[in-house]
Amino acid sequence: MHNRDTYMQTLLSYKDKTEIIKILTGIRRCGKSTLLELYKKHLLDNGVKDEQIIHIRFESLEFENIRTYKELNQFVLDRIHTDEMYYILLDEVQFVEKWERAVNSLRLLKNTDIIITGSNAYMLSSDLSTLISGRYVEIMIYPLSFREFLDFNKVSSKENLDIWLQKYIEVGGFPGLTDLMDNPNTIDPFINGILNTILMKDVIQRNDVRDPSLLENILRFLAKSIGSPVSVKRITDYIISSGRKTTFDTVDSYVTMLEKSYLLYRVKRYDIKGLALLKTNDKLYLTDLGLRRILLRRQTEDYGALLENIVFFELLRRGYYVEVGKYDDLEVDFVATKNGERLYIQVTASLLNEKTKERELRPLRLIPDYNQRIVLSADRLMPRHIDGIKLINIIDFLLAR
Repeated sequence: MHNRDTYMQTLLSYKDKTEIIKILTGIRRCGKSTLLELYKKHLLDNGVKDEQIIHIRFESLEFENIRTYKELNQFVLDRIHTDEMYYILLDEVQFVEKWERAVNSLRLLKNTDIIITGSNAYMLSSDLSTLISGRYVEIMIYPLSFREFLDFNKVSSKENLDIWLQKYIEVGGFPGLTDLMDNPNTIDPFINGILNTILMKDVIQRNDVRDPSLLENILRFLAKSIGSPVSVKRITDYIISSGRKTTFDTVDSYVTMLEKSYLLYRVKRYDIKGLALLKTNDKLYLTDLGLRRILLRRQTEDYGALLENIVFFELLRRGYYVEVGKYDDLEVDFVATKNGERLYIQVTASLLNEKTKERELRPLRLIPDYNQRIVLSADRLMPRHIDGIKLINIIDFLLAR
């Protein structure tokens, strides 16, 4: 198993804090179950006895008899025999009906350190989640970052990293791909299998979707539109113009379903000058670019938009709250905020074209505050600053700690 050091350090920072339930969320196959295994190994390596770890994998037939909160509660209680700390690891807990009741009850024992995982946002949006409201921390897990992708594939800094960035864009960052890189014919079936499982289990079956082909058409449209402002009306108009019947409400509900499966992430637009969130034309980014290539059957068009997608998730991994910026009628790709620090970031394939350079720099020049302003591009030879704006190579940015 490969380490996910950043996530492991986050988990360890909450170790033995029994009043806080740790919830690992994220798209299927992004590494949540492996992280639990790594955490269990860390506990055992540091003196915790095996009987103090109660690890339940709800997708395993071994635990198929635990499907109600009462069964879960009793299963755990039957294994707690002392006042020592017990580590309760519940993998894909959404399989258990009213799981929150069991988890909240077990939390009250005071010697239980609870970590749970789930692969869709519905697990925290039900009425029952109010039972643990204010008593949990959500730790979002993402597919591999570019740095992790290189580490998993044992790529040295001496290799051509531009080629590896292109591979990352093509295949994406699902951890399971690491074992398939030497056999390219297995990569697409692997990614396609993940996509089909998410659509079937986390969207279609869960929501009783009546028109799966419409759902896939919407997803393909959004996959093609990453980096562009979109609205439900625009999606609806596109679907109708392609000869299909649908309604605004249907499209709206399907987009929400896709978001709750963690296939897509929505980004709000922020008026930098007016200091207010805008209500229209959000952007949506696809959690993994390998999924995009499978959906569109190729990695198409705007290289800058693909880089933008990568940067968005890198900012999330680093703990930033991210919005799309608007200054008058100009756009700033990202306004990223963390601990009082704000970054204004533009992402483009290249600044070598003067027209492109002016388009990317102009909104950053107009922003009157003193927060950092950055342009990221794939260019290798460029000045470090222009008018106080930092110019950074995209790979250097992605590999920075």
